Amino acid sequence: MSNSIPDNETAPVDGAQDETGGVSGSGDDFAGGGSSDGAPDGATANDIRGVLIQVAGARLLLPNATIAEVLSYAPPAPIANAPRWLLGQIRWRGWNLPMIAFGELSGLAREPGGLGSKVVVLKALSAASRLPYFAMLTQGFPRLVTVSASGLYLQSREDEVMPLGVQARVRLNDDAALLPDLEAVEAMIGEALAQAA
Repeated sequence: MSNSIPDNETAPVDGAQDETGGVSGSGDDFAGGGSSDGAPDGATANDIRGVLIQVAGARLLLPNATIAEVLSYAPPAPIANAPRWLLGQIRWRGWNLPMIAFGELSGLAREPGGLGSKVVVLKALSAASRLPYFAMLTQGFPRLVTVSASGLYLQSREDEVMPLGVQARVRLNDDAALLPDLEAVEAMIGEALAQAA
């Protein structure tokens, strides 16, 4: 395994879809376009770029900046004694990345990879993470969205028990989504890798 972090921290996101269904592969922002102040057309300076990712049983909403690249699905190399949601490892830019099925991890649905599946490479958020990246199985291309304070609504109650790896249920305009707890997911990956070793 390589010990160096890939040079390009803002790697292109190959094949990501923007809101119009177009495909873009340039930069961390998925799609080009925007106004002269750096905000996308029709967005304010307080809006952020987000990505809706379809997994089995749910749609996840993530900040665009957490995504390093979108890859075509290929079966990962299995990891012995790993939980079912830890599908295996893939090679990416010199790293062996653990690949997870979020639907399985959270208990939402079985999630086998196959035709039409994609793999999203995510940047790890936790300083304690063993690797700076991990991979997630998705059902099709991520969709670029603009997240504004006026369009995002919290749908979960304070006393509601969330599925594993989920912080909250939200609605972005007309789309219901889950906010994943990426630090908790990274901790679960680390524990599973340690137990499988």
